[in-house]
Amino acid sequence: MPFSRISLLEPTQSPRIGAIQHVLVVDDSKLQRKILSVALRRWGFDVAEAASGHEALEFAAVKRPDLVLSDWMMPGMSGLELCARFRETEGEEYSYFILLTSKNEKEEVALGLNSGADDFLSKPVNNNELRARIAAGERLVEMQRATAQANSALSEALDELQLLYDNIDRDLQEAKKLQQSLVRERFRKLHCGDISLMLRPCGHVGGDLVGFFEAGIRHVGVYAIDVSGHGISSALMTARLAGYLSSVAPDQNVALRRNAHGQFVPRRPEDVVSALNTLVLEEMETEHYFTLLLGFVELGTGRIVLSQAGHPHPVVQRANGTIEQFGAGGFPVGLVKDAVFEQFELQLAQGDRLLILSDGVTECTKPNGEMLAEEGLAALMTELQEVFGPAFLEALIWRLTEFNGSSDFEDDISAILFEYHGLEAT
Repeated sequence: MPFSRISLLEPTQSPRIGAIQHVLVVDDSKLQRKILSVALRRWGFDVAEAASGHEALEFAAVKRPDLVLSDWMMPGMSGLELCARFRETEGEEYSYFILLTSKNEKEEVALGLNSGADDFLSKPVNNNELRARIAAGERLVEMQRATAQANSALSEALDELQLLYDNIDRDLQEAKKLQQSLVRERFRKLHCGDISLMLRPCGHVGGDLVGFFEAGIRHVGVYAIDVSGHGISSALMTARLAGYLSSVAPDQNVALRRNAHGQFVPRRPEDVVSALNTLVLEEMETEHYFTLLLGFVELGTGRIVLSQAGHPHPVVQRANGTIEQFGAGGFPVGLVKDAVFEQFELQLAQGDRLLILSDGVTECTKPNGEMLAEEGLAALMTELQEVFGPAFLEALIWRLTEFNGSSDFEDDISAILFEYHGLEAT
């Protein structure tokens, strides 16, 4: 078999530095292996030899070569078969594979490429061409290994991010439980009516909060808050505000005062909202503001005094089904220093009910972008006229889901429903 002339007396260079260091020469001809090995060692490569494809695979299982130089035509297992088997066992680090052949037909070359070969060298092998092909292969191996390292680093970073995300998700789940616990009671039956609450954030946690508290023996206070934005910072704001309107610590509730007999009684709603506005602007270091609807229900009469600070209008559904809206809007809390807040009154008769909602309801949209708006809300309330208490709020969510086309709303949704039965219900 013809082969290139190589001087066997040239000294071996010291080991080279590069992506390709370990070379496996595979040929059933001992002489051909020796000729290639001498040249490769002279260039600084660490060289091993294999007399067959099976022997090459056994060697590669112990020590993976960076480069394989294999004859195409060998008994038992051809270089083509060896290449295909070699690729099947390949790990993360890529090995360059060059087939040595006298075949030059395009079909044969295509067959070799399909089997996983990277390059071909015609026999007899020219040393200069061999060295050039190895240099080209080394560039490819370097790029592959750099990519593999980058992918490995990226994979580690993604694993760390996933771990971080899982930790955050667990924290958010706990935060959701804590925020939901701020609404201690979702339903209370009073001697003259029923109060029902709903709080549904669009994410784990949100900026909405609803609640009620006893305000002496004759009144009950109700409030609905919608903090700007969504997420953790908004939720923290609602938690702090919940403390200022506490149902368990009346001495800390800014909406209550003591009368001459030491009893807790309601403050004027407009004064309470004004005090909260000053507190947010002067004592809280936050960019958040919030809308608020605060009211006091006089249990014996059905008279309600409210102050509206940018929150959606309260809606009254009369016993005969008529829908009425009240309030003038007002400024949100925490936006304007010395803003003036006003209060107004409304009167409930037996069978009437008051609904206070966040703007997540009226601004709920269809897939085409059409908003529910106040007219759509009125239509829903008319449709649900014979549904009461928590069931009404659940049915409202179902209707909103149908309207939105999904239960994933873009904004938090919260509501207070007060149904007045009158003193005859005693």
